[in-house]
Amino acid sequence: MFKQRNKLIIIIVVVLVLAFVFRYFAGQNQTQSSGNASTLALFAASFPNEKGQSQSIKQYAGKIVVLNFWATWCEPCREEMPELSHLHDAYKNKNVVVLGIAVDDIANISEFLKTTKISYPLFAADDTGMNLAAELGNSKSVLPYTVIIKPDGSVAKSYFGRITKKLLEETIVTLIKK
Repeated sequence: MFKQRNKLIIIIVVVLVLAFVFRYFAGQNQTQSSGNASTLALFAASFPNEKGQSQSIKQYAGKIVVLNFWATWCEPCREEMPELSHLHDAYKNKNVVVLGIAVDDIANISEFLKTTKISYPLFAADDTGMNLAAELGNSKSVLPYTVIIKPDGSVAKSYFGRITKKLLEETIVTLIKK
């Protein structure tokens, strides 16, 4: 009798914990207001690209930037990359750029790119990437994390979790019209 009751209690606790974790982390497409997020550190930073060449992020200032924080080991990150590539290709002639900042090293990114074609610039930021993401509003320290930055450098919108091209276009189209 006690064994069955204990099993039931354990199952209930596990279900509740899983429900909480799912609600907290799987809130894909949860948006966040820009708040006090500052892009100053982003545009002051330089990171190596997948070939190890240091690149200044400042070269993208004045554009609509879709900034995606990701990692090679992050399944939702890898799943959204084809849509980010399509978005980049569709809007690159409209002052929009997609940038991927990996919380990973160059070797892992280079290995990943052997099997996956990505059309937008990727940068290796290792642990610095999570600090930068936090400065841009990633209060949950989760990946993927995506930020849309206006041409004036302010944050338009940010997203926790996996995003879609359609979702990003909702904000991008309004920014292009301005």
